[in-house]
Amino acid sequence: MTVDQHANAVGLTEVVTRLRRVLRSSIRTDIPWESLPMAQVELLQCVAERDGTRVGELAGLLRLAPNSVSTLVAQLTDAGLVRRERDPADRRAVALRLTEAGERALTGWLQAHERRIGSAMEILADDDRDAIIAALPALGRLVEALDDRPRPPGE
Repeated sequence: MTVDQHANAVGLTEVVTRLRRVLRSSIRTDIPWESLPMAQVELLQCVAERDGTRVGELAGLLRLAPNSVSTLVAQLTDAGLVRRERDPADRRAVALRLTEAGERALTGWLQAHERRIGSAMEILADDDRDAIIAALPALGRLVEALDDRPRPPGE
């Protein structure tokens, strides 16, 4: 890695870290449940993306120990955001699904973040806003390059 590449990696890491922190802390004024640990939010997102997934699959996706995911699932089940159902393909397994409350909570979380980002984008100079929008496809490819988890067939 060249000195410039290293500096760019450091700069991007710092900006992404600050962006996540400021977005997460500022959103708490809009959504009281945003005080949930990020691991629980990420689990809700995974369950929404993969309806009927199992704890073991979630552990792999989130790169967490299965017992940690089980604990998160129990917390979200107790909160009424996730429900467990017997997997029709394997009666010994449990499939996870968002409840209506979980869907509403996740939708509210996403919409609040969209509002926050949209409001901030409105106050930026046109050149900055255009640069951010132009960078979205490349940032999407960066996410894909960073996500080295094995993909299920067909994905």
